[in-house]
Amino acid sequence: MASVWNIFQDWRANAGNPKGRLVLLHFRLAHLLRQSPITFLLFIWYFLLYRILVEWFLGIELPWKTRIGPGFRVDHGQALVVNDGTVFGADCCVRNSTTIGNKQLKDGTYSRAPRFGDRVNIGANAVVIGPITIGNDVMIGAGAVVIKDVPSNSIVVGNPGRVIPR
Repeated sequence: MASVWNIFQDWRANAGNPKGRLVLLHFRLAHLLRQSPITFLLFIWYFLLYRILVEWFLGIELPWKTRIGPGFRVDHGQALVVNDGTVFGADCCVRNSTTIGNKQLKDGTYSRAPRFGDRVNIGANAVVIGPITIGNDVMIGAGAVVIKDVPSNSIVVGNPGRVIPR
């Protein structure tokens, strides 16, 4: 039931942003339908439609398995790539050309994806990869490359990302 309310919070967070609203509406519906094997099989057509519409036409790779808190905002959604193991807290914002995912380890396996706290704001063209934790109220600057944990109430800038306390 929480996912149904998330739709309304996402709708508010993306006010004036029809593309963000469209993407999050379809994401929440797909995320809700995947919870049961029965609904997954009954709505397999919807998952294919989601993939074609969101990934191919809109250029946003946001897998329906991703865990996203309420009030998620997609600003200028284009060339956005999010790993399905990523976890976002509430009221986060992601901008265009951002990559969020795991990384390949020396033994050939892959790490887990990042975990974000609440109210994380990610600038355009940022890269956040690896088994890291980003705290609450963090701003990640445009073009930053983040590969280490970031404490709450921080700003991250540069490549490699440097943490600046607020």
